[in-house]
Amino acid sequence: MKKVLIVEDDKRIADALSYRMMSLGFQVDKAHDAATAPMHARDSTPDLVLLDISMPGGNGFIVFDRIRALPSAQQTPVIFMTADQTPGLKEKAMSLGAAGFLEKPFGASRLIETVEAVMDPI
Repeated sequence: MKKVLIVEDDKRIADALSYRMMSLGFQVDKAHDAATAPMHARDSTPDLVLLDISMPGGNGFIVFDRIRALPSAQQTPVIFMTADQTPGLKEKAMSLGAAGFLEKPFGASRLIETVEAVMDPI
């Protein structure tokens, strides 16, 4: 079974993402802040990371770097998520090596489409 790590500080959003990812057959682990996300990535060795950019304790770009520093997660696909409309965020995420980018709010179909494009076949 594929594993996903959801890094999202809003617990309602994290729960909704968790439900959707479980419906796709993923085993789910969640981290709610930048400080604990790398430990979750190390311990759960996910096949995919859904990573919010804005959260307590640091931003998603810092978390991305910390996850990429883990030997077991250097090639793990990361899909960034954000509600921040700051120009250039998507370009920055993609230039760092993100596998995808989702602007909040996004619907279930957009999430599934993005995950399938990254994980095909799931």
